[in-house]
Amino acid sequence: MKKQIRSTGLAKPAPSKAQASRLSRWLGDTQIGHESTVDSAGKPVGNKWWQVMCLSGLDYFSTLGYQPAIAALAAGALAPLATLILVAVTLGAALPVYRRVARESPHGQGSIAMLERLLPHWKGKLFVLALLGFAATDFMITITLSSADATAHIIENPITPEWFHGQQVIITLILILLLGALFLRGFHEVIWLAVGLVATYLALNVVVIATAFVSLIQNPAPVDHWWLNLTAEHSNPWMMIAIALLVFPKLALGLSGFETGVAVMPQIRSRAGDTETNPLGRIAGAKKLLLTAALTMSVFLVTSSIVTTMLIPAPEFQPGGAANGRALSFLAHNILGEGFGSIYDISTILILWFAGASAMAGMLNLIPRYLPRFGMAPEWARAIRPLILVLIGVAVVITLVFDASVDAQGAAYATGVLVLMTSAAVAVCISAKRKGQRWQAIGFGAISVIFLYTTGANVVERPDGIRIAGLFIVGIVLVSLISRFRRSTELRATSVSFDEAALQLVRESAEGSVLRVIAHEPVRMSAARYRHKLDHARVASHLPEKSSVVFIEIKVSDFSDFAQDILVTGITRHGFPILQASAPSIPTAIAAIAIAIRDQSGIMPHIYFRWTEGDPVRNLMRFIFLGQGEIAPLTREVLREAEPAVGKRPWVHVG
Repeated sequence: MKKQIRSTGLAKPAPSKAQASRLSRWLGDTQIGHESTVDSAGKPVGNKWWQVMCLSGLDYFSTLGYQPAIAALAAGALAPLATLILVAVTLGAALPVYRRVARESPHGQGSIAMLERLLPHWKGKLFVLALLGFAATDFMITITLSSADATAHIIENPITPEWFHGQQVIITLILILLLGALFLRGFHEVIWLAVGLVATYLALNVVVIATAFVSLIQNPAPVDHWWLNLTAEHSNPWMMIAIALLVFPKLALGLSGFETGVAVMPQIRSRAGDTETNPLGRIAGAKKLLLTAALTMSVFLVTSSIVTTMLIPAPEFQPGGAANGRALSFLAHNILGEGFGSIYDISTILILWFAGASAMAGMLNLIPRYLPRFGMAPEWARAIRPLILVLIGVAVVITLVFDASVDAQGAAYATGVLVLMTSAAVAVCISAKRKGQRWQAIGFGAISVIFLYTTGANVVERPDGIRIAGLFIVGIVLVSLISRFRRSTELRATSVSFDEAALQLVRESAEGSVLRVIAHEPVRMSAARYRHKLDHARVASHLPEKSSVVFIEIKVSDFSDFAQDILVTGITRHGFPILQASAPSIPTAIAAIAIAIRDQSGIMPHIYFRWTEGDPVRNLMRFIFLGQGEIAPLTREVLREAEPAVGKRPWVHVG
């Protein structure tokens, strides 16, 4: 095995903690909220799967606040049957898909990471940015819509003071700011608050639903009335099923918890022996999370749909009705009294408000894993706290634009959820096919068709959702490309490693404290070509006639990547010593290697180039997007930015 010596820390040195302000250190702490499998002592860290289930369940379980009313409004007396179809899709389609996503993408990136691996270069990056746009639509609208819905429950409560009416925007903004403040403190507090809220909310729902069933048993008249209405409207059982299938897309928000379930996977505690590439404990915990959440929610969805459909008059579900968007709350007040109803409302308000926590956790996991790695976000985006402030600012703008309206944001929320679920189904279908799992591929293909139909039906009926998602996508792509352009001359190497042969070539080719390096494109590699290149350098750049030189050759790997580890290997070809490496960008790789040679050996590289032929503007674009182009001047610019001290900067000669 070749010995490798690694040089890291190639970027500009950050100010020391003593120099940085207390606020800067607090904001720039990159450890807060990020995934870690073990602590400094090597012990597994994180939270138990059921605790993380409560975090993702904030989004999922909180839909009980409005899902029964949506089902009754969309399907009328058929609401219980339509809900059964929703449950069948939950357990038979969404659950198998996301259990496989959890296994193949265990770091919280969900199906986005799976699909990224299928498309190379810029096609993959742009596709990921589009999916991130839909993820942003889903998660950001979850924050704003849930806070707005919590505000609606506050205002509509019978004991709420009259002056609260008309203040929905202000109240929603206060709830969003409070959510951000909690996340700025840290994830530990968020997790335990989620556990308390979910446990309380589900317990109160058990009381309401159980009491409603007791009422139906004692007085079955509402059941008889519901059955008469159902058979009068739909005498044919097959027609009932057909209509329930047609209205199913309107109930699809009841599937909203799966994407957040895999997004918060990094918060699940790993087992001893887990590694970054194979966190088996986390995967097992995520599967338990998804199964338990799906079964729990399925029971609540079916039972709540039955009691609300049978006990609440149909006109109350209409816009402006007392049960519109709050069916179980309506039952809590009418069956158990205003006191219990108000307690139920408080619990509903809290879980709806805090439902944004699971969405926030998802965004805080996705963004640092993609945009900074693509070079499409500032480095500070790796730190959690500044990112929280940005996301809260975006949520404030969304709330103001939509005037804190739940209905106005519903279409965008449904679109984001369904597109991500469709992408997950397609990803696992392709994965199964590539692994030769024929029957699984067929099954996941059928599931993909179901989600494609549901997404298409939702887009046709509520086109505003795709327009809003489109704005998110355009915004993310534009901001990302601008950031990539601004950061294009950074020293884009996470580390540089030299094998023993490369180190020996450097030592043998150096003359005192100087190493003369000739840049050579690894296309034409005949002995005559190397001799010609050397002769040109001697004439054009006045390279001393008998001086020792070493060639450097950079092969462009995935030019759409922003940075990567660089391994420099040493070879001899046609008698000429050559340092070779692969990297996304030739100028930044040469600069990084030159600085690594200087720092490790104390030898100052002098790099010799020829001018690049062609239009300089076109060559600049080739550098930004293809990693090539104006090699000489851009190498010098990268070195200038990386090393401000002229006397310590590797030399660039162009002839």
